[in-house]
Amino acid sequence: MDWFLCSQSKKSSAPFTLILILILLCCCSSPSLVFTFTNAASSSSSSSAFNLTTISFDEGYSHLFGDGNLIRSPDGKNVRLLLNRFSGSGFVSSKFYNHGFFSAMIKLPSDHTAGLCVAFYTSNGDVFPKTHDELDFEFLGNVAGKPWRFQTNFYGNGSTARGREERYQLWFDPTKQFHRYSILWTSNNIIFYVDEVPIREVVRSTAMGGDFPSKPMSLYTTIWDASNWATSGGKAKVNYKYAPFTSEFKDFVLEGCPVDPIEQVPSSNCQDTDSRLAEKGLSVITPARRRAMRRFRERYMYYSYCYDTIRYPVPLPECVLVPSERQRFKDTGRLKFGGSHKSHRHRSRRQPGTSNSEDPDM
Repeated sequence: MDWFLCSQSKKSSAPFTLILILILLCCCSSPSLVFTFTNAASSSSSSSAFNLTTISFDEGYSHLFGDGNLIRSPDGKNVRLLLNRFSGSGFVSSKFYNHGFFSAMIKLPSDHTAGLCVAFYTSNGDVFPKTHDELDFEFLGNVAGKPWRFQTNFYGNGSTARGREERYQLWFDPTKQFHRYSILWTSNNIIFYVDEVPIREVVRSTAMGGDFPSKPMSLYTTIWDASNWATSGGKAKVNYKYAPFTSEFKDFVLEGCPVDPIEQVPSSNCQDTDSRLAEKGLSVITPARRRAMRRFRERYMYYSYCYDTIRYPVPLPECVLVPSERQRFKDTGRLKFGGSHKSHRHRSRRQPGTSNSEDPDM
Protein backbone atom coordinates (compact mmCIF):
# COMPACT_ATOMS: atom_id res chain seq x y z
CA MET A 1 0.00 0.00 0.00
CA ASP A 2 2.82 2.44 0.86
CA TRP A 3 4.58 2.03 -2.48
CA PHE A 4 1.25 2.49 -4.28
CA LEU A 5 0.63 5.76 -2.47
CA CYS A 6 4.13 6.96 -3.25
CA SER A 7 3.82 6.20 -6.94
CA GLN A 8 0.40 7.78 -7.08
CA SER A 9 1.63 10.92 -5.31
CA LYS A 10 4.30 11.41 -7.97
CA LYS A 11 1.72 11.19 -10.73
CA SER A 12 -0.67 13.58 -9.03
CA SER A 13 1.73 16.09 -7.49
CA ALA A 14 0.64 18.98 -9.74
CA PRO A 15 -3.10 18.74 -8.91
CA PHE A 16 -2.25 18.27 -5.23
CA THR A 17 -0.07 21.40 -5.26
CA LEU A 18 -2.89 23.38 -6.86
CA ILE A 19 -5.33 22.16 -4.21
CA LEU A 20 -2.88 23.06 -1.43
CA ILE A 21 -2.50 26.58 -2.81
CA LEU A 22 -6.27 27.01 -2.92
CA ILE A 23 -6.58 25.85 0.69
CA LEU A 24 -3.89 28.29 1.82
CA LEU A 25 -5.57 31.15 -0.04
CA CYS A 26 -8.88 30.25 1.60
CA CYS A 27 -7.30 30.18 5.07
CA CYS A 28 -5.51 33.48 4.54
CA SER A 29 -8.83 35.13 3.70
CA SER A 30 -10.16 34.13 7.13
CA PRO A 31 -8.38 35.92 10.02
CA SER A 32 -9.98 33.67 12.60
CA LEU A 33 -8.58 30.55 10.93
CA VAL A 34 -5.12 32.06 10.70
CA PHE A 35 -5.26 32.98 14.37
CA THR A 36 -6.41 29.49 15.31
CA PHE A 37 -3.62 27.75 13.47
CA THR A 38 -1.01 30.27 14.63
CA ASN A 39 -1.90 29.80 18.27
CA ALA A 40 -2.08 26.04 17.95
CA ALA A 41 1.48 26.04 16.68
CA SER A 42 2.78 28.53 19.22
CA SER A 43 1.08 26.64 22.04
CA SER A 44 3.13 23.50 21.55
CA SER A 45 6.42 25.38 21.45
CA SER A 46 5.76 27.88 24.22
CA SER A 47 4.91 25.10 26.66
CA SER A 48 8.55 24.07 26.71
CA ALA A 49 9.56 27.73 26.96
CA PHE A 50 7.57 27.96 30.18
CA ASN A 51 9.66 25.11 31.61
CA LEU A 52 6.87 23.87 33.86
CA THR A 53 7.43 21.27 36.55
CA THR A 54 4.30 19.14 36.82
CA ILE A 55 3.17 17.10 39.81
CA SER A 56 0.69 14.28 40.26
CA PHE A 57 -2.71 14.74 41.87
CA ASP A 58 -1.61 12.85 44.98
CA GLU A 59 1.44 15.11 45.41
CA GLY A 60 -0.51 18.33 45.73
CA TYR A 61 -4.24 17.86 46.24
CA SER A 62 -6.91 16.25 48.36
CA HIS A 63 -10.59 15.39 47.91
CA LEU A 64 -12.93 18.29 48.73
CA PHE A 65 -16.51 17.03 48.27
CA GLY A 66 -18.61 14.58 46.27
CA ASP A 67 -18.14 11.07 47.66
CA GLY A 68 -17.53 8.66 44.83
CA ASN A 69 -17.51 11.41 42.20
CA LEU A 70 -13.76 11.98 42.29
CA ILE A 71 -11.90 9.22 40.46
CA ARG A 72 -8.10 8.99 40.58
CA SER A 73 -6.06 7.21 37.93
CA PRO A 74 -4.28 4.07 39.19
CA ASP A 75 -0.94 5.91 39.31
CA GLY A 76 -2.42 8.91 41.16
CA LYS A 77 -1.35 11.35 38.46
CA ASN A 78 -4.69 12.20 36.90
CA VAL A 79 -8.19 12.73 38.22
CA ARG A 80 -11.77 12.92 36.97
CA LEU A 81 -14.54 14.99 38.54
CA LEU A 82 -18.13 13.85 38.02
CA LEU A 83 -21.50 15.52 38.38
CA ASN A 84 -24.58 13.35 38.69
CA ARG A 85 -28.07 13.96 40.02
CA PHE A 86 -26.83 13.35 43.58
CA SER A 87 -23.75 15.56 43.78
CA GLY A 88 -20.99 17.46 42.07
CA SER A 89 -17.37 17.05 43.17
CA GLY A 90 -14.15 18.91 43.78
CA PHE A 91 -10.60 18.89 45.06
CA VAL A 92 -8.33 21.42 46.75
CA SER A 93 -4.60 21.96 47.08
CA SER A 94 -3.08 20.61 50.28
CA LYS A 95 -1.36 23.94 50.98
CA PHE A 96 -2.08 27.67 50.93
CA TYR A 97 0.13 29.85 48.75
CA ASN A 98 1.05 33.52 48.85
CA HIS A 99 1.60 34.14 45.11
CA GLY A 100 2.42 31.51 42.54
CA PHE A 101 1.63 29.87 39.22
CA PHE A 102 -1.33 27.48 39.32
CA SER A 103 -2.05 25.37 36.28
CA ALA A 104 -3.58 22.17 34.94
CA MET A 105 -4.41 20.42 31.70
CA ILE A 106 -8.21 20.21 31.56
CA LYS A 107 -10.70 18.44 29.31
CA LEU A 108 -14.32 19.51 29.67
CA PRO A 109 -17.50 17.38 29.39
CA SER A 110 -19.03 17.01 25.94
CA ASP A 111 -22.53 16.77 24.48
CA HIS A 112 -25.40 18.59 26.26
CA THR A 113 -23.73 20.52 29.12
CA ALA A 114 -26.23 23.33 29.74
CA GLY A 115 -26.27 24.49 33.37
CA LEU A 116 -22.82 23.08 34.18
CA CYS A 117 -20.01 25.07 35.79
CA VAL A 118 -16.46 23.74 35.95
CA ALA A 119 -14.40 26.08 38.12
CA PHE A 120 -10.61 26.33 38.46
CA TYR A 121 -9.79 29.02 40.98
CA THR A 122 -7.80 30.19 43.99
CA SER A 123 -9.60 31.27 47.15
CA ASN A 124 -9.30 31.69 50.91
CA GLY A 125 -13.03 31.93 51.59
CA ASP A 126 -12.93 29.13 54.18
CA VAL A 127 -10.43 31.04 56.30
CA PHE A 128 -11.56 34.61 55.61
CA PRO A 129 -15.29 34.33 54.81
CA LYS A 130 -15.96 38.08 55.00
CA THR A 131 -12.70 39.38 53.51
CA HIS A 132 -11.75 36.63 51.13
CA ASP A 133 -9.61 36.88 47.99
CA GLU A 134 -10.23 34.95 44.79
CA LEU A 135 -8.97 34.41 41.23
CA ASP A 136 -11.35 32.57 38.88
CA PHE A 137 -11.64 30.55 35.75
CA GLU A 138 -15.29 29.48 35.33
CA PHE A 139 -16.25 27.31 32.36
CA LEU A 140 -19.93 27.46 31.51
CA GLY A 141 -21.70 24.65 29.64
CA ASN A 142 -24.16 24.98 26.82
CA VAL A 143 -26.92 23.16 24.96
CA ALA A 144 -25.87 20.46 22.49
CA GLY A 145 -24.31 21.94 19.37
CA LYS A 146 -23.27 25.21 21.02
CA PRO A 147 -19.78 25.84 22.41
CA TRP A 148 -18.55 26.15 25.96
CA ARG A 149 -17.80 29.70 27.08
CA PHE A 150 -15.84 30.89 30.08
CA GLN A 151 -15.16 33.85 32.29
CA THR A 152 -12.36 35.18 34.47
CA ASN A 153 -12.85 37.24 37.61
CA PHE A 154 -11.04 38.33 40.77
CA TYR A 155 -11.83 39.65 44.23
CA GLY A 156 -9.66 41.18 46.90
CA ASN A 157 -10.47 41.64 50.58
CA GLY A 158 -14.12 40.65 50.15
CA SER A 159 -14.81 43.07 47.30
CA THR A 160 -17.55 40.84 45.87
CA ALA A 161 -19.88 43.80 45.26
CA ARG A 162 -17.46 44.97 42.55
CA GLY A 163 -17.49 42.12 40.08
CA ARG A 164 -14.67 42.22 37.57
CA GLU A 165 -15.87 39.65 35.06
CA GLU A 166 -14.62 39.22 31.54
CA ARG A 167 -16.23 36.62 29.28
CA TYR A 168 -14.87 34.85 26.25
CA GLN A 169 -15.21 32.16 23.63
CA LEU A 170 -12.44 29.69 22.82
CA TRP A 171 -10.72 29.12 19.49
CA PHE A 172 -10.89 25.34 19.96
CA ASP A 173 -13.27 22.67 21.23
CA PRO A 174 -12.29 22.10 24.90
CA THR A 175 -14.07 18.73 24.96
CA LYS A 176 -11.92 17.07 22.27
CA GLN A 177 -8.54 17.16 23.97
CA PHE A 178 -6.69 18.57 26.96
CA HIS A 179 -5.71 22.24 27.10
CA ARG A 180 -3.70 24.09 29.73
CA TYR A 181 -5.33 26.79 31.86
CA SER A 182 -3.16 28.81 34.26
CA ILE A 183 -3.37 31.57 36.85
CA LEU A 184 -0.29 33.69 37.61
CA TRP A 185 -0.39 35.76 40.81
CA THR A 186 2.44 37.93 42.14
CA SER A 187 2.60 41.00 44.36
CA ASN A 188 2.45 43.16 41.22
CA ASN A 189 0.20 41.47 38.71
CA ILE A 190 -2.27 38.72 37.78
CA ILE A 191 -2.25 36.94 34.42
CA PHE A 192 -4.74 34.38 33.12
CA TYR A 193 -3.37 32.02 30.47
CA VAL A 194 -5.00 29.59 28.02
CA ASP A 195 -2.47 27.26 26.40
CA GLU A 196 0.35 29.66 27.31
CA VAL A 197 -1.45 32.53 25.54
CA PRO A 198 -2.09 35.35 28.04
CA ILE A 199 -5.73 36.39 27.78
CA ARG A 200 -5.96 38.90 30.63
CA GLU A 201 -3.54 40.87 32.80
CA VAL A 202 -4.33 42.89 35.92
CA VAL A 203 -1.54 45.21 37.05
CA ARG A 204 -1.68 46.29 40.68
CA SER A 205 -2.09 50.01 41.32
CA THR A 206 -2.23 52.07 44.50
CA ALA A 207 -5.76 53.16 43.62
CA MET A 208 -6.98 49.55 43.87
CA GLY A 209 -6.29 49.48 47.60
CA GLY A 210 -7.47 46.21 49.15
CA ASP A 211 -9.21 45.06 45.97
CA PHE A 212 -5.99 43.38 44.81
CA PRO A 213 -5.78 39.83 46.28
CA SER A 214 -3.17 39.80 49.02
CA LYS A 215 -3.79 36.91 51.44
CA PRO A 216 -2.71 33.27 51.05
CA MET A 217 -5.02 31.13 48.92
CA SER A 218 -5.59 27.49 48.04
CA LEU A 219 -6.29 26.18 44.54
CA TYR A 220 -9.77 24.69 44.08
CA THR A 221 -11.31 22.75 41.22
CA THR A 222 -15.01 21.83 41.14
CA ILE A 223 -17.84 20.72 38.88
CA TRP A 224 -21.37 21.56 39.94
CA ASP A 225 -24.96 22.29 38.93
CA ALA A 226 -25.31 26.00 38.16
CA SER A 227 -28.66 25.70 36.43
CA ASN A 228 -29.97 28.92 37.93
CA TRP A 229 -27.51 31.12 36.01
CA ALA A 230 -24.86 29.40 33.86
CA THR A 231 -26.66 29.02 30.50
CA SER A 232 -29.13 31.46 28.91
CA GLY A 233 -29.59 33.24 32.22
CA GLY A 234 -30.85 30.05 33.86
CA LYS A 235 -33.31 29.11 31.13
CA ALA A 236 -31.35 26.01 30.10
CA LYS A 237 -30.96 23.63 33.04
CA VAL A 238 -28.74 20.62 33.63
CA ASN A 239 -30.36 17.60 31.96
CA TYR A 240 -29.39 14.56 34.02
CA LYS A 241 -30.37 12.28 31.17
CA TYR A 242 -26.81 12.98 29.96
CA ALA A 243 -25.18 12.34 33.37
CA PRO A 244 -22.65 11.65 34.64
CA PHE A 245 -20.83 14.72 33.35
CA THR A 246 -17.09 14.17 33.50
CA SER A 247 -14.23 16.67 33.50
CA GLU A 248 -10.64 15.39 33.40
CA PHE A 249 -7.46 16.92 34.86
CA LYS A 250 -3.74 16.14 34.58
CA ASP A 251 -0.23 17.65 34.52
CA PHE A 252 -0.77 19.87 37.55
CA VAL A 253 1.47 22.80 38.43
CA LEU A 254 1.60 24.34 41.91
CA GLU A 255 4.59 26.64 41.85
CA GLY A 256 4.24 29.12 44.68
CA CYS A 257 5.22 30.20 48.16
CA PRO A 258 3.55 27.93 50.77
CA VAL A 259 2.20 29.95 53.70
CA ASP A 260 0.28 29.25 56.90
CA PRO A 261 -3.04 31.03 56.23
CA ILE A 262 -3.56 32.15 59.83
CA GLU A 263 -0.03 33.01 60.91
CA GLN A 264 0.83 34.02 57.33
CA VAL A 265 4.37 32.86 57.93
CA PRO A 266 5.91 31.61 54.67
CA SER A 267 7.94 28.42 54.52
CA SER A 268 10.35 30.33 52.27
CA ASN A 269 10.96 33.86 51.04
CA CYS A 270 7.97 34.81 48.90
CA GLN A 271 10.03 37.50 47.17
CA ASP A 272 12.17 34.68 45.82
CA THR A 273 9.02 33.09 44.39
CA ASP A 274 8.12 36.28 42.51
CA SER A 275 11.68 36.51 41.17
CA ARG A 276 11.67 32.86 40.07
CA LEU A 277 8.36 33.29 38.25
CA ALA A 278 9.75 36.34 36.46
CA GLU A 279 12.92 34.47 35.47
CA LYS A 280 10.82 31.71 33.93
CA GLY A 281 8.88 34.26 31.93
CA LEU A 282 5.59 33.48 33.65
CA SER A 283 4.92 36.92 35.12
CA VAL A 284 6.31 39.01 32.27
CA ILE A 285 4.42 39.26 28.99
CA THR A 286 6.78 39.43 26.03
CA PRO A 287 5.92 41.62 23.01
CA ALA A 288 5.00 38.50 21.00
CA ARG A 289 2.68 37.21 23.72
CA ARG A 290 1.18 40.66 24.16
CA ARG A 291 0.29 40.69 20.49
CA ALA A 292 -1.31 37.25 20.91
CA MET A 293 -3.26 38.54 23.91
CA ARG A 294 -4.49 41.53 21.91
CA ARG A 295 -5.63 39.29 19.05
CA PHE A 296 -7.43 36.99 21.47
CA ARG A 297 -9.25 39.82 23.21
CA GLU A 298 -10.25 41.47 19.93
CA ARG A 299 -11.68 38.25 18.51
CA TYR A 300 -12.93 36.17 21.45
CA MET A 301 -13.80 38.50 24.37
CA TYR A 302 -17.51 39.34 24.32
CA TYR A 303 -17.96 41.09 27.68
CA SER A 304 -15.72 43.26 29.86
CA TYR A 305 -16.69 45.16 32.97
CA CYS A 306 -14.19 47.86 32.00
CA TYR A 307 -16.44 48.91 29.10
CA ASP A 308 -19.71 48.54 31.04
CA THR A 309 -20.39 52.21 31.67
CA ILE A 310 -23.91 51.49 32.92
CA ARG A 311 -22.56 49.30 35.68
CA TYR A 312 -19.43 51.38 36.29
CA PRO A 313 -19.79 54.99 35.01
CA VAL A 314 -16.21 55.50 36.13
CA PRO A 315 -14.00 52.55 35.17
CA LEU A 316 -12.39 50.72 38.06
CA PRO A 317 -8.75 51.78 38.62
CA GLU A 318 -7.09 48.73 37.08
CA CYS A 319 -8.94 49.10 33.78
CA VAL A 320 -6.81 49.91 30.75
CA LEU A 321 -9.15 51.08 28.00
CA VAL A 322 -7.97 49.99 24.58
CA PRO A 323 -9.54 51.94 21.69
CA SER A 324 -9.70 48.89 19.40
CA GLU A 325 -11.57 46.99 22.14
CA ARG A 326 -13.76 49.88 23.24
CA GLN A 327 -15.30 50.51 19.82
CA ARG A 328 -16.61 46.93 19.73
CA PHE A 329 -18.68 47.22 22.90
CA LYS A 330 -21.93 48.88 23.88
CA ASP A 331 -22.30 50.87 27.10
CA THR A 332 -23.32 47.57 28.71
CA GLY A 333 -19.84 46.18 28.16
CA ARG A 334 -21.13 43.55 25.75
CA LEU A 335 -20.48 43.26 22.04
CA LYS A 336 -22.49 45.44 19.70
CA PHE A 337 -23.37 42.23 17.86
CA GLY A 338 -23.91 39.21 20.13
CA GLY A 339 -23.05 38.51 23.77
CA SER A 340 -25.02 39.53 26.83
CA HIS A 341 -24.65 40.32 30.49
CA LYS A 342 -26.57 40.54 33.75
CA SER A 343 -24.96 41.59 37.00
CA HIS A 344 -24.69 38.95 39.69
CA ARG A 345 -23.55 38.43 43.22
CA HIS A 346 -20.69 36.21 44.28
CA ARG A 347 -21.49 32.53 44.64
CA SER A 348 -19.87 29.57 46.32
CA ARG A 349 -18.71 26.66 44.18
CA ARG A 350 -18.22 24.40 47.17
CA GLN A 351 -21.88 23.84 47.89
CA PRO A 352 -23.71 23.41 44.59
CA GLY A 353 -27.36 24.33 44.67
CA THR A 354 -26.97 27.03 47.33
CA SER A 355 -26.27 29.89 44.94
CA ASN A 356 -28.68 32.80 45.01
CA SER A 357 -27.03 34.59 42.12
CA GLU A 358 -28.08 35.67 38.69
CA ASP A 359 -25.65 35.59 35.83
CA PRO A 360 -25.30 36.27 32.16
CA ASP A 361 -26.96 34.63 29.24
CA MET A 362 -24.11 32.49 28.06
